[in-house]
Amino acid sequence: MNPRIPPNVSWQQLCRKTRRKGKGFASSETSACTHIKVAINGRIGETNAKMKLFIFSIVCVFLQVSHQNPTGNWTLLPHILVVEVDGSWGQMPLRCLEQPEELLKRDTKIEDVFWRKNGDEEEQTGNTYMLEVEESLGGGNYTCHSKDGSLLNHTVVLIQENENNGRSYEDNLKCSATNHSGEFFCSWTGLSVLDGKVAFIKARRVSDNYETQCSVDKSGRRWKCSSGQSNLICSVNDTKEEILCLDEQHCPFTEESQHIYITVYVWTELFLLEIYSKLFFLSEIVKPDMVKISKVNNTTIQWSYPSSWNSPYSYFPLSFEIAQLKRGCKRCEDLCPDLKSIETLMFKSTDVCQFTVSQRKTRVVCVRAKDALCNSPWSEWSHIRMNRGRKKKNNKV
Repeated sequence: MNPRIPPNVSWQQLCRKTRRKGKGFASSETSACTHIKVAINGRIGETNAKMKLFIFSIVCVFLQVSHQNPTGNWTLLPHILVVEVDGSWGQMPLRCLEQPEELLKRDTKIEDVFWRKNGDEEEQTGNTYMLEVEESLGGGNYTCHSKDGSLLNHTVVLIQENENNGRSYEDNLKCSATNHSGEFFCSWTGLSVLDGKVAFIKARRVSDNYETQCSVDKSGRRWKCSSGQSNLICSVNDTKEEILCLDEQHCPFTEESQHIYITVYVWTELFLLEIYSKLFFLSEIVKPDMVKISKVNNTTIQWSYPSSWNSPYSYFPLSFEIAQLKRGCKRCEDLCPDLKSIETLMFKSTDVCQFTVSQRKTRVVCVRAKDALCNSPWSEWSHIRMNRGRKKKNNKV
């Protein structure tokens, strides 16, 4: 019997010796230890057993180190740390104070420092807290306190799942503008957002020559991003998952030379960080407001440009699409849902528009508008009911 291996020490005890105190193995580590158990119990010979034990210790230490840290971390804002994960178990240190000697200035011993996560006291003590993450778990509000309960420091940990997990947010940010004035709004539809709030906004005109500086006011709802190319201000709408932005340096009478690139960092109630971004020209997202239609007589309608549209109309012309429906629905709110199968007419004008209905049995006319010079979206459909009366038949005497 090998004198270096006590007879009453099992392979499980040997395995535990290679772990950190109080920490478990990931599934791959457990599998490795199982194979080692078979190797140790199944092989004969004290020399072979000694060699297997040595190899076992090296493998377990390697596995422990390989799962020790998340894939990366970075600071979003002061006291807000983002931890990138790939789904596997890992851990990383959080420090209460970067310089432990600062504790002495506060008459606090290192061993007296205790931690809270989301207000609940943790077992770990000391200046360093070992943060454990697994899949999307591990985020929270971490605070460290002195013996008397005084707050020493705090860190909000947000978990960012690796893009390789199949999540993509590039198409989840939708931006639109009602005209060319430089004002636009963006909304998002998250894949896991239940009750999120905006943690950070970055908006700029794309240029390699200028660095963008972003700041937020005391309310935490109004962001300003400035550079040599742009000065963008964004405000958060509390009632919707939406932000309203304005490029103060944008001139509607000049052609855009730089894209706008906007990124919204959303912090969910589960301490997950979801990042939404979009690259666009304002001219690409301009979607006019709905036109207002009125009746001139039983066969003619008219409409004008939306009041929110830029003028002069000769410089910012609109194109109009018109659809004539033979059937109407008295109780329907949306009479112009999907008109792909309906033949439509195109109409251009820089003044008040008039149109004479060409079909006798037309019951509803639908009209929508878009920028005549840009490849941008159509407005929503507007409609008007014609309510043409039927001719009464003369009763024969």
